[in-house]
Amino acid sequence: MEIATPHGPARVELDEVADPGLLLVLTHGAGGGVDAPDLLAVRDAVLPLGVAVARVLQPFRVAGRRVPGSAARQDEAWEALAADLAARFSGVPLVQGGRSNGARVACRTARAVGAQAVVALAFPLHPPGRPERSRADELRSAGVDVLVVNGGRDSFGVPDAADAARLMVLPEEGHDLKRAPGRVGEVVAGWLEERFRLRRREAAACEGR
Repeated sequence: MEIATPHGPARVELDEVADPGLLLVLTHGAGGGVDAPDLLAVRDAVLPLGVAVARVLQPFRVAGRRVPGSAARQDEAWEALAADLAARFSGVPLVQGGRSNGARVACRTARAVGAQAVVALAFPLHPPGRPERSRADELRSAGVDVLVVNGGRDSFGVPDAADAARLMVLPEEGHDLKRAPGRVGEVVAGWLEERFRLRRREAAACEGR
């Protein structure tokens, strides 16, 4: 489905469950899409916990661009689409997240959209080779608990454990987190299960809304 934002439509792939206990909204990196291996692995891992999952292709990608543009425009679009999704799941706790640039957006907008937690995959702490240009303040200012899952070989750096509620470093992974994406899914599902006291279900019925 498509959701209108002030900067063009966003496209959403929605996997539903019966009587969801949580809505997890995920998005991609700057030049990527919603079928990134780690995003799909997270979806597959959390559905059995009764978590509905919305994977969002942001407006700049729908328009065919690989560069997000200004953070202000990206955040404004995200706040609009997150509000729309939250309204569709009224009363269901919202967690948002994404990989790389998407993780930054999720941290920056968490307070504004009323998210209860953030899942940050491959958080790009700094541009490759530029550690002086740290983005740690985006983690620190999220205002909610943030789970960070990064690869130990990520050229964008690895955040400090003190700047997140939990940091999981997967030693053999790079920035794409694609060597063992199932492990990424397990980490996220375990944290959400613990953080929100979710119960694993026998089956999660998935269908588009």
